[in-house]
Amino acid sequence: MKIYSISVVHNSVKPAKIIVQAQDLASFGFFQRSSVGEFMTFMSQTIAEKTQPGQRQSIEESNYVGHVYATSQGVAGTIVTDKEYPPRVAFSLLNKILDEFTTRFTNPAQWTPQGVSYPELNQYIVKYQDPKQGDTIMRVQRELDETKIILHKTIESVLERGEKMESLVERSDVLSSQSKMFFKQAKKTNSSCCVIC
Repeated sequence: MKIYSISVVHNSVKPAKIIVQAQDLASFGFFQRSSVGEFMTFMSQTIAEKTQPGQRQSIEESNYVGHVYATSQGVAGTIVTDKEYPPRVAFSLLNKILDEFTTRFTNPAQWTPQGVSYPELNQYIVKYQDPKQGDTIMRVQRELDETKIILHKTIESVLERGEKMESLVERSDVLSSQSKMFFKQAKKTNSSCCVIC
């Protein structure tokens, strides 16, 4: 999963103009980077210009996907990724970028590469390379999956040794006789009441 380019585009003018852009082209060969960078810029301008205010869309071209969100203020955000990058994370990042941009730069006369200093874009392209780090929902899901894997490994390791929970409870010196009775009763109740087909 890879982000190649993030752009903020002035799309209420024709042709659309890149206001600020960050690119990560390190995965391409040295001699390809210039051409790939130009293609990313062209793609960002084109999809931003063709997107209506308030609209979000993803456009696939070759091995790339351009995600675009156009605001009603005359700017659009674009992110060019590979096909594996989750669209939800891309659009979440676009919302964040455009909210910050339109709050800080309210005057369209400023919207030129010389009039806008937005270094956070370079930080976002680094941080969001791993969508799990940038997206809270994906991060929590990964942590839950890791916990589940550890839990399954623990249960499997007990079963691999041929031990059954009943024999462990029976041999335990820590559990009182009342706790052992409760475990047996609960097991009996669960096995008789709930049958899953």
